Amino acid sequence: MFDFLGAPQNIAFTAALLLMLLIGLVQAIGFGVDLDADADFDADMGGDLLSWLGVGRVPLLMLLVVFLGIFGALGLLGEQAALDWTGALVSGWIAAPVAGVVALPLTGLAARGLARVLPQDHSTAIPLDELVGRFASIVIGRAAPGMPARARVEDRYGQPHYVMVEPDNPGQSFEEGEQVLLVRRERDGFRAISRGDHKLPQLGA
Repeated sequence: MFDFLGAPQNIAFTAALLLMLLIGLVQAIGFGVDLDADADFDADMGGDLLSWLGVGRVPLLMLLVVFLGIFGALGLLGEQAALDWTGALVSGWIAAPVAGVVALPLTGLAARGLARVLPQDHSTAIPLDELVGRFASIVIGRAAPGMPARARVEDRYGQPHYVMVEPDNPGQSFEEGEQVLLVRRERDGFRAISRGDHKLPQLGA
């Protein structure tokens, strides 16, 4: 079994399944990967092809997991069939593109099925300007003037957003884990002040 999975012809398929499992594991133990993180992508911008593939029906990361699973399973099943029939594995340069092409429509079908069974929430999309006045937590990097860091903030529906934040006050900086108040939005992100500088109740709370 391990010789089969580790064969050069099967590396792409084995790697796809391992990546699928890794994404699922990271999500399960709560490392902050948000299945809806990329769900705001507008499928209409990519035309009918993206809609056919299921983009916009289910979260983009979930769609990736489905594709990886189908691609990996198809590839290994195809290689096993080739081995049984011919006694040899098909070159990965041939098998991987074929499996990828076949996996695409199957991923679209799977996305349609998942869209029917997943809970359908009312849209909670909000303008990013509504995040002004809410508290955010610095999650990656150190924020300083001219050097924004990534922060996590929840909107009034409790949905998380990841935004770039830098201090509004000169000479101020924010470390990872620090809570800040978003005071205004700029083109590339938000300006914030330290939570300790805030005296009034949070807006929209």
